[in-house]
Amino acid sequence: MQHTPHTEDKECFAALLAVIKVILFDIELAIDAYFQADHDMLRLMAQVFESNVEGVLISDTRGRILHANRKVSSIAGYSHEELLRLPVTTLLAPQERNVFVDYWQGINVGSPWQGETYLQKRDGKSFPAWVNVSAVMDDNNRVTHFVIEFSDISAYRLAQEALQQRTEELARSNKELEQFAYVASHDLQEPLRMVASFTQLLARRYEGKLDADADEFIHYAVDGATRMQTLINDLLAYSRVGTRVKPFELVSLEIVLQKALDNLRLAVEESGAEIVRPTLPTILGDTVQLTQLFQNLIANAIKFRGEASPKINISVSCSDDFWRVELNDNGIGIAPEFFERIFVIFQRLHTKEDYPGTGIGLAICKKIVERHGGTISVESEPDQGATFIVILPKIKSEEVNQ
Repeated sequence: MQHTPHTEDKECFAALLAVIKVILFDIELAIDAYFQADHDMLRLMAQVFESNVEGVLISDTRGRILHANRKVSSIAGYSHEELLRLPVTTLLAPQERNVFVDYWQGINVGSPWQGETYLQKRDGKSFPAWVNVSAVMDDNNRVTHFVIEFSDISAYRLAQEALQQRTEELARSNKELEQFAYVASHDLQEPLRMVASFTQLLARRYEGKLDADADEFIHYAVDGATRMQTLINDLLAYSRVGTRVKPFELVSLEIVLQKALDNLRLAVEESGAEIVRPTLPTILGDTVQLTQLFQNLIANAIKFRGEASPKINISVSCSDDFWRVELNDNGIGIAPEFFERIFVIFQRLHTKEDYPGTGIGLAICKKIVERHGGTISVESEPDQGATFIVILPKIKSEEVNQ
């Protein structure tokens, strides 16, 4: 018997039961109506009982079924007459009966029980069900009856299993694609290095010695080989985010940012970039990948600048569970219709002549942030700069103590 459903299952069924409780007949109200000879109310209770969307049973203290609504017959396959005086355990799948006896003892002293179990139809077929059992007490707190509600969740379970299987297949497929991208890009390095070396050698040895067409063709070959090397290196970096990882550790984003700025020192000096930085927090993460995240974002702010020198303002704020790091620049900006596209691998908004690159940088940023349990987004308007927003989880107290 499964008595510890997943959190999402509990929330789903708790909401369902809350609705059912509203429409389910109230035993105490029915008793009051009986003693007050309120026949209209009794008829109303009977109608609600019969039309309930769940199977509802009432049993005596010995577990014999006294009443059952139509839904019980519809689900379990018994006629109403067959159900009456049968023990409730008849509806339990054989493997659940002994286990349920222990729970029945608790219910017998007024403790309600709910959980997932397996019930059995008249034809012997079992099915998963969500069951709620509660006791009806008299004025002396003695149990007089039991109310058993249940729902057939076979369709829900099948859908959940199909979703789980699909999720596992996608995860496996993504893993294989990442591995393929790594192997392919890694194995292409050596032959491409040879092509690049020989085309560069041709350029040095024969430039100006052949006709203009030959010089142009050699230039195209050198340029193509160089760009292919860059593309493969970026693809290799992208694949490594998911395949070559190490366990998270405490990482100071102060140190990470400084490493990124050290790597970009030449670009910062040449562009005259002004960078405003706050005090940044410590999180759980991968130092190398987080350095790459900041380096890519700052490099983009420098690359996609307007006529003025780049100004990059980094700010940080927090909520109960997350840090929010914003990188705002005064660059050329991004039109809103491209907000999603810029995080997709190989997606470029400009020609390589205007702004060099392969269109992988922001895709790497997105993959790094998601691996750290966060999100990345952008707010921008053309010619108004851009603000990249990185949300990263705070360290939980139990993680610090591990």
